[in-house]
Amino acid sequence: MNIGNVSEMSGLPAKTIRYYEDIGLVQPSRRENGYRDFAVQDLHKLAFLGRARSLGFSIEECRTLLSLYEDRERSSADVKAIAQSHLARVDQKIEELQALSATLRNLVVRCHGDDRPDCPIMDDLTGSDLAETQKYPAGTTY
Repeated sequence: MNIGNVSEMSGLPAKTIRYYEDIGLVQPSRRENGYRDFAVQDLHKLAFLGRARSLGFSIEECRTLLSLYEDRERSSADVKAIAQSHLARVDQKIEELQALSATLRNLVVRCHGDDRPDCPIMDDLTGSDLAETQKYPAGTTY
């Protein structure tokens, strides 16, 4: 199969497939004319990588998972450990995003959104300590 066929069948852009080849995740054979010749196993690897990346696994985690995928003697505990570690990072990111959402929601609710110049959003962006100093003329010590 050529790169166009494999791209269509795997759902990955040709550029991504070339990148995966450049970093050694897939190694298609070459025809006499130099064109890539992907085997069915390459297609399976690319589909595997596409799914793993869609779940947010890093390239290095994908490399490890791919080596485990190819190892018929693998221990599922090794696969689970990688997935658990990734899940912990995802959960941490969700917590951070929820905190960010709560902060932004609070600021949006507190802002009147009218013609007045005072704005809790701007006060927060400048920092509460710095916002207080704006009340005093330049050169004033306090």
